[in-house]
Amino acid sequence: MALLADNGRAQESVWDYPRPPRVEPLGRRVRVILDEVAVADSTRTLRVLETASPPTIYVPEADVRTELLSEDPRQRSLCEWKGAATYFDITVGERVARAAAWGYGNPNPPYAELRRHYAFYAGRVDACYLDDELVSPQGGSFYGGWVTAEIVGPYKGEPGTEGW
Repeated sequence: MALLADNGRAQESVWDYPRPPRVEPLGRRVRVILDEVAVADSTRTLRVLETASPPTIYVPEADVRTELLSEDPRQRSLCEWKGAATYFDITVGERVARAAAWGYGNPNPPYAELRRHYAFYAGRVDACYLDDELVSPQGGSFYGGWVTAEIVGPYKGEPGTEGW
């Protein structure tokens, strides 16, 4: 019998997640908030599960206020699995959240379903929610996983995990 978290969902250990990562439908409502504006609001999201990391949530472009995003040319990264990532600043009024979102414009073939989806750093916006649960950001400045009550670590990104 699975252990239940405070939110009533079965606990998931990040150490049970696969390598290479797996993409799957999430089936929960996702909201991303900056300056009281819903930058993203969707029930059609995907999550990427990868060993030692909380799930990374991807929102389809149709459910993102893309007019609030602008490409951040200073940021780039390359995932050995998914491919080259492009980062985006989010601007709401006078407020700018630097490199707060990213996406894979041309992901590697096994991750093609991530095309036209955006992921958001929970620690670079005011709030991210799964259903009504406020998520916590994954530790560190690089990884963008979302920690909820059912996610059990330890997670990479925290101090002392640089060698994982």
